Amino acid sequence: MIKIEKGKKYLITGGAGFLGGELIERILDQGGDVVTVSRNEGKLIELKNQYKSRNGRIEIHTGDICDDFTLPRLMQGITGVFHLAAFKHVGLAETQGRECIKSNVIGSMNVLEEAVKNDVKFVIGISTDKAAQVSGTYGATKYLMERMFTQFEQDYPQTKFRIVRYGNVLYSTGSVLCIWKDRLQKGEEIIVTDPAATRYFWTLNQAVDLIFDCMENATNSQFHFPSMKSMSMGNLLDAMAEKYLPEGKELKVKTIGLQVGENLHEKISEDGLYSNEAEQFTIEEIKELI
Repeated sequence: MIKIEKGKKYLITGGAGFLGGELIERILDQGGDVVTVSRNEGKLIELKNQYKSRNGRIEIHTGDICDDFTLPRLMQGITGVFHLAAFKHVGLAETQGRECIKSNVIGSMNVLEEAVKNDVKFVIGISTDKAAQVSGTYGATKYLMERMFTQFEQDYPQTKFRIVRYGNVLYSTGSVLCIWKDRLQKGEEIIVTDPAATRYFWTLNQAVDLIFDCMENATNSQFHFPSMKSMSMGNLLDAMAEKYLPEGKELKVKTIGLQVGENLHEKISEDGLYSNEAEQFTIEEIKELI
């Protein structure tokens, strides 16, 4: 079992991202102190303003886990690492593969190596269902990250290495929900890849809950994953249109087909159910979530 220890420091890579804010709050509430690093200066300023009242318990740094000096500087005195930093956009990963590999593979290797050098007690990495059935660059890089965690676990048993794997987090950075909501409210055309495509979805609180569940219950680097419900993109759009399309406006939809790196249906684990076989959210449940 892994626990947050009062007064100890925990490093969050990519801490200015969607998951980072909620994770920071949870760690601080449990008595831990936080060191966070991100390349997003604007988000880091928001974090700094948000946590003014917690002065002394959170350090906010600009930096890149892929360079040679950010992690060696920040990893000293760290008890545990939450590795959230990643190149996450499936489509962009196909056109910017070098940056995706640099962040998700080289950056992750840097995190693992520096954690071992500094006798960090644990490292928790965030992965994705795209690693379960690899069809694109993003999924491939996350699969490689998972394999690195397994290798480090074998080579450095003094450190606990854990992986959390889940599907899509509602309204995460770059999510189609953010785009669709904005365009629906303006009465603009919605672009859909395939209405029949299904995806596993998860709320922000559930995603962070899973990290702590992994800390409490996982015993090795085998990816830790939840039982998740799924929805079709068509049902998601119908629910969002009911909720956000102004009265009297016509829903305009353009279907473009699945893009490179995308699957029609997803899996959380290699031997698990496809997302079209899993329990589905109803339209009413989706409306409550969004």
